[in-house]
Amino acid sequence: MPSSGLSVGQHLILERAHLPSLFEALIRKRYQLVGPTVKEGAIVYDRLKKVEDLPAGWTDEQEAASYRLKKRDDAALFGYVVGPHSWKKYLFPPQLLLWGAKRTKDGFKLTQAQEEVPPYAFIGVRACELHAIAIQDRVFLKDKYQDPHYKARRDKAFIVAVNCTQAGGTCFCVSMKTGPKATAGFDLAMTEVLEGRDHYFVVQIGSAKGASVMEKLPHKTPDAGHLQAAQARERNAAGQMGRSLETAGIKELLYRNYGHPQWEEVANRCLSCANCTMVCPTCFCSTVEDVTDLSGQQAQRVRKWDSCFTMDLSYIHGGSVRASPHSRYRQWMTHKLASWIDQFGASGCVGCGRCITWCPVGIDITQEVLAIRRSEQSETA
Repeated sequence: MPSSGLSVGQHLILERAHLPSLFEALIRKRYQLVGPTVKEGAIVYDRLKKVEDLPAGWTDEQEAASYRLKKRDDAALFGYVVGPHSWKKYLFPPQLLLWGAKRTKDGFKLTQAQEEVPPYAFIGVRACELHAIAIQDRVFLKDKYQDPHYKARRDKAFIVAVNCTQAGGTCFCVSMKTGPKATAGFDLAMTEVLEGRDHYFVVQIGSAKGASVMEKLPHKTPDAGHLQAAQARERNAAGQMGRSLETAGIKELLYRNYGHPQWEEVANRCLSCANCTMVCPTCFCSTVEDVTDLSGQQAQRVRKWDSCFTMDLSYIHGGSVRASPHSRYRQWMTHKLASWIDQFGASGCVGCGRCITWCPVGIDITQEVLAIRRSEQSETA
């Protein structure tokens, strides 16, 4: 039953039958629920209205350039890994109107975009994604200049994390020390447990906001068996990683190999399609476009996602700085795994594996690093 005085770090049991009460409590607090649902052959993040919108009984099978949905033999609600969407589409929208202008008889009048930002409740955020959000927080909020659009969304967000109980074929979060268990950055974190007829969530409170929500819900105190069951499932996910990435000295490795022939080899396969950057939860390249209507009476300035794989991103007067596919792939991978550390104090990769799964030709960032590392080792052997 609900109790008062819940504290940050405390664990509780929320029965599956009572999960709708969590949704209802968040809706009463005016949150717009966003979470995983099955749509167009994938598990994507979209608007949720009820628990039945979750992907009950579905899982995903992922490998390089391969993603398939598959029915589970149970009714798990979060028995999948991650899909093509990341939470940045809500915090850092793919397209954003910055301002508009309208011609008047005396010149023109500027109008700032008056955007109504809803308070989002993110349901089912994985540990790697929490690290990705923290990375984007560093980019957009922690410097001298803050992005007001990102800040408005981030300040209002309520995060319900879900600890992974299985890993996918392209996951390597253990290598990046970003999962599979959520350790920070959430209001509530849940581990789903199915044992025979028992179906419940071990919930950890991560903030005062999370405690205030849980106080209103029917819950009970877990015993040692509940906690051990949750921990066993988290350990299971940690032992299932489909990939690994050796990160020791990786920054120096990539800096030493700026002219390595592997860059040209991968360029022969790379389509420069930008899929990897679009699905990546940490990439933040953007461009700004000014557009007018056909009458010439109104104009708008719009910010859109962009990618370091496009020639226009590095275009300056006289041409593109990175005109070749190998220079663009080298820029992406070296920034993600090396210069990002110098720039922001952490790796730009969280090991979610999306860039591997959704690359149409199956380029694998872990294998590209391994190829360079092995070539160095063979030269010194």
